[in-house]
Amino acid sequence: MDFKTDFKPLTVDPDKIYDYSFAIIAEEMGEHSFSEDEWKIVRRVIHASADFELGRSVIIHPDAIRAGVEAIRKGRHVIADVQMIESGTGRARFQKHGGDLHCYIADKDVTEEAKRQSTTRAIISMQKAVRENEGGIYAIGNAPTALLELIRLIKEGIAKPDLIIGMPVGFVSAAESKEELAKITEVPYITNVGRKGGSTVTVAALNAISLLADQG
Repeated sequence: MDFKTDFKPLTVDPDKIYDYSFAIIAEEMGEHSFSEDEWKIVRRVIHASADFELGRSVIIHPDAIRAGVEAIRKGRHVIADVQMIESGTGRARFQKHGGDLHCYIADKDVTEEAKRQSTTRAIISMQKAVRENEGGIYAIGNAPTALLELIRLIKEGIAKPDLIIGMPVGFVSAAESKEELAKITEVPYITNVGRKGGSTVTVAALNAISLLADQG
């Protein structure tokens, strides 16, 4: 059946679409307590999810933005828990400063070790990432077990990331892993409260940080 509509998009200019979207988000969000730079992160999270409840639940450590910007400018790498984050991230902004984005979850040695230990690839991938990278930004949007393992490695003094963006989604341990992240004092973080999250909003927060690093 051929459906017809008289609806026409307000604009097809991509820059204007962003501008209109951000204007709508600002109007519907209303008053909030986020700083100017924090709001640049939160509005991208809302833009990526169309979820104001999620946006209002975002928690940004006081040192998170500074730490993330400095890490990118120093050429520190970004470590993703899943390949979806690789696909959505503007990695050229990391590469221009000498860094890059890595995801280890599909590596053969990670898969084999996870099978040997009867554990998740997410856990083993975090162990490998910590061995192979000094500092860096960890972007975790899918696997709560990855975030919990990273927190364990931090508490044991094995890992010290520059920044953690931890916003995994799900019903099993997702909310709890973010609660644990918000308790740590050793590393700055960006997270949110509850089950909502995901790779899309993690990418949104990561891209916002990289844009701030680019802006000087």
